[in-house]
Amino acid sequence: MCKGCPSRQPFASGPEPKLTIYIGSATKPPGRRRTFLIPVQIPPGLEAFLDEAWLAAKDVPGFLTESEARFLGMMAACAPGSGAIVEIGSFKGKSTVMLGKVAQRYGVGPVVAIDPHNFNNPELKEHRSAPGATSYNEFLKNIENAGVSQFIETHCAFSTDVARSWNRPIRFLWIDGDHGYPVAKSDFDGFTPHLIPHGFVALHDALHEFSGPIRVFVEDVLRSDSFGPAGFVNSIAWSQFRPQDGATFRDVRAGIELRASRLLPFVADNQPLHGLRKIRYKVARSRVPRSLPALSNWVKLLNQ
Repeated sequence: MCKGCPSRQPFASGPEPKLTIYIGSATKPPGRRRTFLIPVQIPPGLEAFLDEAWLAAKDVPGFLTESEARFLGMMAACAPGSGAIVEIGSFKGKSTVMLGKVAQRYGVGPVVAIDPHNFNNPELKEHRSAPGATSYNEFLKNIENAGVSQFIETHCAFSTDVARSWNRPIRFLWIDGDHGYPVAKSDFDGFTPHLIPHGFVALHDALHEFSGPIRVFVEDVLRSDSFGPAGFVNSIAWSQFRPQDGATFRDVRAGIELRASRLLPFVADNQPLHGLRKIRYKVARSRVPRSLPALSNWVKLLNQ
């Protein structure tokens, strides 16, 4: 835990919901052994509830758009199986409130929020008003005002420190910390070994001018047969962990990689883009599909 951050008690969850499992064969490739598939189901009233959750989160300072927040809510609510929702990078709690509302409504969680709250990464340096400035107290106030603090397990710490002792299953991993490649890669490598089959991983700002999220997504997700359905929603890059049948989605991932990988040379040096180079980057980015999918269509894709 970082110096100066008051401690908070871990989230105390109730009994985990029972997991429904069926054996799928309709999309099984020829010659492959039948595998256990975990269906993604839409919780009752989710569409309307996402509106309610966004109302609670929208005025919290942060960098999440409405479509991104709704998609976070979709993943948190629909991720099958038991495990934690892990958020790396909380800032002042915008996405934390969104996730906390889902945990509160549907009994999923806990939401484990990890952030040193010291404005340590380059993209937050303009928010540091003094050398010892912290966003932790404002973060606590925002989750308290939203009525979700009892559903949040806070770690005022660096993600690398938390990862060293982490030993719990994760159903949804949300990476929104330092966007440089070394840290984004470390976050991915430190927590994805605990991701349960059919759980989700998502990285924020993959379609902004940062080297980390987009490179990790291309190299470690889109090029890996451990992952299945994948895509972008605004600047969120996401995929479902499918270690048993990810190879059946290889062509889908390859189509996304073809467009996304063209962005890598532009952001490799982590420097702001200007002039013609910035225009070329935006043209390449415009070719990446990134609209919010309809909930029913998204779930149908996941259940292939």
